[in-house]
Amino acid sequence: MKRIMLTTAIGFLAAPAFAQDNSCGEVSITEMNWASASVVTNVANFIMEQGYGCNVSIVPSDTVPAVTSVAENGEPDIVTELWTNSTGEVYQRLKDEGRITELGEVLSPGGVEGWWIPAYLAEEHPELKTIDGILANPELVGSRFHNCPEGWGCRVVNDNILPSFGVEEAGIEVFNHGSGETLATSMASAYESEEPWFGYYWAPTAPLGRYDMVKVDMGGYNKEVHDEAQNADASDVGKTGFPAAPVLTAVTTDFSEEYPDLTDFLSNMTFDVDTMNAIVAWMQDNSASGEEGAVYFLTNYQDEWSGWINDSATENLQGVLSQ
Repeated sequence: MKRIMLTTAIGFLAAPAFAQDNSCGEVSITEMNWASASVVTNVANFIMEQGYGCNVSIVPSDTVPAVTSVAENGEPDIVTELWTNSTGEVYQRLKDEGRITELGEVLSPGGVEGWWIPAYLAEEHPELKTIDGILANPELVGSRFHNCPEGWGCRVVNDNILPSFGVEEAGIEVFNHGSGETLATSMASAYESEEPWFGYYWAPTAPLGRYDMVKVDMGGYNKEVHDEAQNADASDVGKTGFPAAPVLTAVTTDFSEEYPDLTDFLSNMTFDVDTMNAIVAWMQDNSASGEEGAVYFLTNYQDEWSGWINDSATENLQGVLSQ
């Protein structure tokens, strides 16, 4: 089954692009280090190559390095699944200078971030639903906070606000995961064994779609503090929770001016969060890659993406999808 799926995915995504008189040329796009972002990138890659005749370079990245690369090098052209509440002052400067253009929401109605505990833990110890309750009972959450990997925007924010809550002073170890995979595995392993777990996570993701988790009350969201917490060089940041997160596709302004057809497509490219949860859960159940997740979406949700593209791209893609 796995081999058949992989062969289908590779063949589907590697189909020769249709020649076009106005082939769009070379474009570059990020692929962030988590499942939903990989799906988004591989769907965009397939549509740009097969529908618009582009030669696409996929750039593995994370939020902070991607934004920094745009600031320093003017590339990649496209940064997608960009959680704008975790991008920091560099991204704001790019916007202020007119060097980057925000397009549509790539996830609708947006993303959810926060610190979480399993529902069974909250039911047994209701006091753990608040951060004050956790700090007063660190042993009940395993005396550990599961933090984001280096390079993720949430890592910067967490590193800045964890001291303000006194998490380590309360006897809770801050464990910095080396990858998104180990962060997800830690939650899954704890949940399936009904053990304590306390840490950061976000949706849409397979774990939050599969496991009943409770978001910890951190005392409310403070925009000024959260904005400051996005700065890696900040110090003495106050307390704040996480806001509802706009999750966008952004492109360099040069790209938006040079490629209006692609800009229109990327502006229209919006995944319903429930759909994305279903896709990444399917990926996890089938040990599938981002490429395979993209194939699953393209072949099973054509009604959702067919309205994203122009007539010429539709015609080209009909030829590929009918093979």
